Amino acid sequence: MSARGRSYRYVGPVELKAAVRPGGVGRRIGSAADFHGWIAKRSAAELAEPFTFVVGADGVLRLAPRRSEHVACAGGAVVLGAGEMGFVREGDRWTVSEVSNQSTGYCPDVVSWSAVARALDDAGLERPSGFTHEVVFRPCLGCQEHNIVRENDFVCVFCGSDLPEAWNVDPGS
Repeated sequence: MSARGRSYRYVGPVELKAAVRPGGVGRRIGSAADFHGWIAKRSAAELAEPFTFVVGADGVLRLAPRRSEHVACAGGAVVLGAGEMGFVREGDRWTVSEVSNQSTGYCPDVVSWSAVARALDDAGLERPSGFTHEVVFRPCLGCQEHNIVRENDFVCVFCGSDLPEAWNVDPGS
């Protein structure tokens, strides 16, 4: 784990990573000016739903339309965080209204919040104190399928095996 936190390699379908093209990276949001320039170009329909986000290994937030793949937003690179993020305008400023770690391609642990919070602070965005929706990912040691743990039920939905309580998606990261 680096000083910035744990990093996450892409663990999703190989064909999605193979489809990543140069220049397909999400919009880099390193400052309030970057965000304001980007958000001003979003349509009302886009603003009505959350956006895809990653926090790159450089600690910088990147945003893309919701139906974008996280691996494309990250340019295929390792990330410090990934998920979905929504914004709401409050008076003359934008605030993060919802944020999750929901990325089945990277399966980031809930501890990725610290990297997400730092990136949002660096971009000058008001934010909640944590993920508004935490997703717990665990691959099954028996059948190797990735699971989303619901209601603290650490049982594989595919084969019924017990799932590890500790994050184990990519132990090498």
